[in-house]
Amino acid sequence: MKLFYAPGACSIGIHVLLEEIGQPYEAVPVNLREGAQFKPEFTSVNPKSKVPTLQRDDGSVLTEYPAIALWLASTFPEAKLLPKEADKLARALEYTDYAVATMHMQGFSRIFRPANFAPSEADHEAVKARGEEIFAKGLALFDKALEGKDYLLGEFSFADSALFYVSFWWAARLNKPLPPNVAAHYARMNARPAVQRTLKAEGLA
Repeated sequence: MKLFYAPGACSIGIHVLLEEIGQPYEAVPVNLREGAQFKPEFTSVNPKSKVPTLQRDDGSVLTEYPAIALWLASTFPEAKLLPKEADKLARALEYTDYAVATMHMQGFSRIFRPANFAPSEADHEAVKARGEEIFAKGLALFDKALEGKDYLLGEFSFADSALFYVSFWWAARLNKPLPPNVAAHYARMNARPAVQRTLKAEGLA
């Protein structure tokens, strides 16, 4: 397998899952700041120009965070990333999708790319503020979901990797405090060897 990633981007969550699985893979950095995602070397692999991108051993390519996470968890059951019960699997997908589609795409994107949401620079601060509101609401919802639990479903699953990456952005990139249960989850994730290896590999340790 080959993971195309950008250090500290949302692909860090998939990187963690690959480390949890423990199967051989190659990690290929994509320099988003220099526009490498738009160059033929990468668009020939993923014309969407996004990370994470996973090239599987048969050469086929899988994109989109929830799809990659679900495939990895399903393909390598020995890693115990996939909930066995239908309800828990649905919850894992629900949590993952909310972190990616709402907190990341609606919240964080407004904070870091306000021009995508408002052409006038005069509106950018208001856009950023709205992004922080969306993100903070998501953290509050996750905080409630974690009440009395170490991980989102009780036991560790692929959904925890999605919460980890949005927590990483809030705490490590924006230097903002996490709510108590999410902060405890974030500390628990940072203590996992797979996370430590990923942070070191991406130059973030």
